Amino acid sequence: MRNDLPTPTEGVLFDFSGTLFRIEPVESWLRAVLDARGTTVSPDDFAAYVEGLTEAGALPGGPPPRSIPPELAGVWGVRDRSADLHRRAYTGLARQVELPDQALYDALYERHMSPEAWQPYPDAAQVLAGLRRNGTAVGVVSNIGWDLRPVFRAHGLDALVDAYVLSFEEGAQKPDPRLFALACERLGTDPTKTVMVGDDRGADGGAAALGCEVRFVDHLPVAERPAGLSSLGLVPHPA
Repeated sequence: MRNDLPTPTEGVLFDFSGTLFRIEPVESWLRAVLDARGTTVSPDDFAAYVEGLTEAGALPGGPPPRSIPPELAGVWGVRDRSADLHRRAYTGLARQVELPDQALYDALYERHMSPEAWQPYPDAAQVLAGLRRNGTAVGVVSNIGWDLRPVFRAHGLDALVDAYVLSFEEGAQKPDPRLFALACERLGTDPTKTVMVGDDRGADGGAAALGCEVRFVDHLPVAERPAGLSSLGLVPHPA
């Protein structure tokens, strides 16, 4: 395990989902939408809907799809390049499950964008604050189809982030090196003096093409990863 950042380090880039934040479980996601709409279903139907939505991979940031329906194959590969593609991909996956109200598909998609649906990992604030104290620039580089800034604001972390590079705003998605280059440009950091932290070796590993060091965390439930970020040595321990 590395104990501290390479010297000198000017900036650290973070992925969003599975790295700094984790989406709520499928059960909570569906229950919140049903309750908000006043829709009542039997316990057996609820369990069946949860199982179906989980297998379909309908929750962005949640379990991946077991398979991609042929009619969504083209959209799926580029889903993070625009807000429309992202919504089409995930509502399309959700529609593989027959829910009792057609309006639920859009309601589920809207729910996943709410700050209440996301929880920061226990050590996220500590690590981000430590980087700020050290004068290290912080960026967020995410493959996503919607504006995640309100999530950071709602959880009190926005003030600890200097720049965001979001795939749907740029029309490109990781591992495209242009996203990481743009993040370093906005931070004013040299890529060879910048660390990328993520949970996806394929997508986040694209930063290595610029000379960034890349470190990884496991995409686990919040309760199962209390110190994944702090264990990376992003913030040097006091002597």
